Amino acid sequence: MLMTKMNPKFRMMLGSAAISAVMLSGMPAFAETPADTLVEAWAIDDVITLDPGEAFELTMGEINGNTYDKLVRLDINDPSKIVADVAESWTVSDDGLTYTFKLKPNLQFASGNPLTAEDVAYSFERAVKLDLSPAFILTQFGLNKDNVTEKAKAADPSTFVFTVDQPYAPSFVLNCLTSTVASVVDKKLISEHIVNDDFGNAWMKTNYAGSGPMKIRDWRANEIIVLERNDNYYGTKAPLARVIYRHVKESAAQRLLLEKGDVDVARNLEPNDMEQVTKNKDITTVSAPKGTIYYISLNQKNENLAKPEVRQAFKYLVDYDAIGEQLIKGAGDIHQTFLPKNILGELDEKPFKLDVAKAKELLEKAGLKDGFSFTMDVRNNQPVTGIAESVQQTLAQAGVKMEIIPGDGKQTLTKYRARTHDSYIGQWGVDYWDPNSNAETFTSNTDNADTGTNKTLAWRNAWDVPELTKETKAALLERDNAKRAAMYQDLQKKVLETSPFIIIFQQTEVAGLRANIKNFKLGPSFDTNYVFNVTK
Repeated sequence: MLMTKMNPKFRMMLGSAAISAVMLSGMPAFAETPADTLVEAWAIDDVITLDPGEAFELTMGEINGNTYDKLVRLDINDPSKIVADVAESWTVSDDGLTYTFKLKPNLQFASGNPLTAEDVAYSFERAVKLDLSPAFILTQFGLNKDNVTEKAKAADPSTFVFTVDQPYAPSFVLNCLTSTVASVVDKKLISEHIVNDDFGNAWMKTNYAGSGPMKIRDWRANEIIVLERNDNYYGTKAPLARVIYRHVKESAAQRLLLEKGDVDVARNLEPNDMEQVTKNKDITTVSAPKGTIYYISLNQKNENLAKPEVRQAFKYLVDYDAIGEQLIKGAGDIHQTFLPKNILGELDEKPFKLDVAKAKELLEKAGLKDGFSFTMDVRNNQPVTGIAESVQQTLAQAGVKMEIIPGDGKQTLTKYRARTHDSYIGQWGVDYWDPNSNAETFTSNTDNADTGTNKTLAWRNAWDVPELTKETKAALLERDNAKRAAMYQDLQKKVLETSPFIIIFQQTEVAGLRANIKNFKLGPSFDTNYVFNVTK
């Protein structure tokens, strides 16, 4: 863990005693939160490392978004735009292969070390050579351990030059550079902690080497994460001295703490608890659509599910209205296309509704008038379990029997990735704020063999689509944004018509907060949930 000192007052208030134990014992709750500190209740048990070259979980997306700088960031108010971060300006060569970034002057890390183009180059090199989960976001540009020092280099202390292997759409390249893996790390500080050529990864799992508006002061797994204002930050300094994330998993516990004023923000309120807190004049709520969609997929290895008429029939055997009203109210909006709202090329079309008669006609056309049986792998949490049960009931109206196979996230995902499922219900979130992130996984399958290495969702469901794969690649290389958007809209229409994907809804993230909290805004992605500009 981070070996840093913390004010005893905060250790007492936010120590290891479980909140649930406090509540159950009837003892007084924690003291009112300090005026210079934001305290959030959030399920943060997915954190396994603080290293931006390794972290690929939702919580760390937010933490790193507040504590590390990048060359560029998404415009939180308009995610179709890119804004400067440590880069002051950038240019793209006429051939579309070379990106040159000029850095802002007098940049510093939280450590006090100067931040230069050499640190940016090292950050790219480190991520590529570590080759951990998020590295593909950079290696897809042709970077590898042998060429990264030449393809991502400092021309001088204030100039970073990045060379890609194909003339991609500039919006695609820049959007990828807003991702966590492109965070700028402190080369000098990390170099002091390298063991066995690990690029400081062992040390970075529990330590901080960034330059963002906040710095990570402490992390105790499944307990707390503490951020502190970075006074060396180049921009406007954070108004609050610190932000503390408390691990509180249960929605009811979060609600009680919020109502009593023991936390300022509750992040995992379920619809019923959210409805209750809105009745409290001392609490307000915020929400934002996220780049995460929930879908059902049909494995094309199953000969019945592979029939085009069956794929289409299933899209008419989902009670979208009931799901929207009863299962995801306040936590999502019905959405049937693979690109989420607010991303380039979004298509807000919802052609499907529950229509059992139409579905029966399609099943009869497929030679399955009397129905058939299949299984669905379902993670045993909400809302996916409730959605699966709803779909089970509506399928039965057309004579189709679906057996639900429950399991935890690891069990269901392992089976899904091995292509041994019949059907699967899950979620997919964008890895970076660009349409290619979803288009590639839903419409590209470069090798449909079980030994294929590009394991997209199309591949996982054995959907062999060479023409759509070509169109997906063409959209990636289209440099005119208007034309590129039209190409993605066309891909979405084809997925609606022919794919084995039944897309159901787009997630909405919600939070409850005390009325005295100002400037708390949820962004379009988890790494744009900024807390560094919050005031009380």
